[in-house]
Amino acid sequence: MQVRRSLAAALSVGSILLASACASDDVSNPKAEDSGTGSGDKGTVHIAGQNFGEATLLAAMYDELLTNAGYDTDVKLVDSRAAYIGTFPKTIDVVPEYVGGIVNELNARKNGADAKPFEAGDGQDLAKQGKSLLDEQGVTLLDLSSATDTNAFFVTKDYSESEGVTKLSDLKGKSVVLAANPDCEGRLDCEGGLTDDYGIDITKVLPLGYASDQTYQSVLDGESQLGETSTTDGTLASQGLVVLDDDKQIQPAQNLVPAVGTEFLAAHPDVAQPLNDLMAALTTEKLTELNAKIAVDREKPEDVAHDFLTEAGLV
Repeated sequence: MQVRRSLAAALSVGSILLASACASDDVSNPKAEDSGTGSGDKGTVHIAGQNFGEATLLAAMYDELLTNAGYDTDVKLVDSRAAYIGTFPKTIDVVPEYVGGIVNELNARKNGADAKPFEAGDGQDLAKQGKSLLDEQGVTLLDLSSATDTNAFFVTKDYSESEGVTKLSDLKGKSVVLAANPDCEGRLDCEGGLTDDYGIDITKVLPLGYASDQTYQSVLDGESQLGETSTTDGTLASQGLVVLDDDKQIQPAQNLVPAVGTEFLAAHPDVAQPLNDLMAALTTEKLTELNAKIAVDREKPEDVAHDFLTEAGLV
């Protein structure tokens, strides 16, 4: 089965979309333009996602599964959650999400950037805590996966050994430059938490991306001492980089979960089963392995997605 609209095609328009999305905090894809003109007999499903390796992999999986279910798919990848959350679910139907990420994004949007975040370490508890925010947004979370991926912060192996740093609390009082995603500054699970909870002196945040080549290189070159990645990053060891333990546990649960517009789900209940089956098939270990195929072996996300879905019997 061939993916109807490859992720490579989605990425080719990513820079254009990102420019408009970041300017307006909006993914411009009005459903009013839907004509159901694709070859899918159930109409079009609009998928949004973030533009980093793991998120592109998940978007490719959603793309293929929903194409296989009879839908045309329209995939838009953007730089950060903030670029699509403002119009989800008005112009977006489905998003590969992380439970802590979406709940705390909605919390911050409603209650301000300084609002106390939801911190439950259990994904189901976190989803319950955020249910009223999700309901107000018009979004339903499907089944949570056992696969989790939280923010993580890394240093070079040399820095770890020379400074005796193996956990984030070892950086207390130290002045460091942080290379991270553009939305890291001030966030309590990122720069804000590193400063307030760990007492690290973050002298500058370089907005070089989440687990990006630029972020890795900045740390390797000594421009930054600390970089942002994920706990499922399969590339660090080969680059001489090590994750520091989040010993104060500032990261909320980040189980993978499909987020679907509630009205869209009511009209198209059949989208739930293939996505729930995917969540059941994924594990943290498998996700790390798949990420390494993209980041280390340079395989295309849509190829890695298709191979996994085939091996798991999902397509």
